[in-house]
Amino acid sequence: MSTGRPGLRAGVTDWAIAAGVAAALLVTGLSGRHPGSHPDLLGHALLAVGGLALAARRRAPVAVLAVTGLCAVGYQAAGFDVPAVAYLFAVYAAVRAGHRAVTVAASVAMLAVLPLAAMASGLHDTGEAFARARGALELAWLIAAGAAGEALRQAERRADEAERTREETARRRADEERLHIARELHDSLTHQISIIKVQAEVAVHVARRRGEQVPEALLAIREAGREAARELRATLEALRDDDTTPRRGLDHVAELVERARTTGLDAKLTIEGQRHDVPAAVDRTVYRIVQESLTNVARHAAAATASVSIDYRPDTLVVRVDDDGEAAAGTVPVPGVGLLGMRERVTALGGRLRAAPRSEGGFTVHAELPVDRTP
Repeated sequence: MSTGRPGLRAGVTDWAIAAGVAAALLVTGLSGRHPGSHPDLLGHALLAVGGLALAARRRAPVAVLAVTGLCAVGYQAAGFDVPAVAYLFAVYAAVRAGHRAVTVAASVAMLAVLPLAAMASGLHDTGEAFARARGALELAWLIAAGAAGEALRQAERRADEAERTREETARRRADEERLHIARELHDSLTHQISIIKVQAEVAVHVARRRGEQVPEALLAIREAGREAARELRATLEALRDDDTTPRRGLDHVAELVERARTTGLDAKLTIEGQRHDVPAAVDRTVYRIVQESLTNVARHAAAATASVSIDYRPDTLVVRVDDDGEAAAGTVPVPGVGLLGMRERVTALGGRLRAAPRSEGGFTVHAELPVDRTP
């Protein structure tokens, strides 16, 4: 997986620093006093490796700390009295990454071993060798490198904490807004819908007790009231539960068709193709398309029949609702709120919607919704 442009920039920066430190160490080594045989070549190799190892300081700070420390000891033993600059960079990187205990232990060991390495080179007596070894890794510079790494680590930690706090604040505000919307919907709609549902239930009950035939329109009002109450309750629960409440989808389309029949509409449902799982957004959108289409048929079309077709294709789900209402071919439908809502839902999912009169009369709603089945 690609690390992206910021990762590339960091890698280039690390290599630039590593190359610069390696070059500085080599120049210092060439200008200093050192023996002129095989240890000379080994010393230059250790200087280069110690500097170039810094390119991996972000990915493996402890390993780089060990490599730069061993290289510093090695070129001191080979007679190169060069400051352990690469090790200081490694100390900074290791402390920044949070490896403080390992860094302290490694640095104490370095302070003890470097004078011995300088003595082994045979270039200085004990006092001078000790003084030069201590000059290669002064305690003050070591502490400064560690302090710089710790300071940056704390700054990054505080920045991460601030980012988490901002995210938590945003989530809390979103939760508060959802609860506010839920309360508003509850206060403004629940009472009215409950009255409609109760009045319809009472009217049906009274008619049946009197032995009268219950009008189909009254039964439809009762069912619509029940459905509206269920939908509103589900919406309020979804708002309160952060969209974790299951919503109606393809499994409930048959209920919509059956409910349409109670209004006197000859409605039928046809399902074609091999059924497969679809994204939740597509699942809900199909339900809303069928619901809105059948509602429009009942309200405006004066239709006798309606057909709902759902076709499962490999990468597309096609839903179509046809009726034999009064819409005439060639007329331009006036887009209402329901039709606009359907079009917005389908477009948001990258699909296509056609809603227009049919050539043989009536109206059709045809939607094609892409289904991404890539594992």
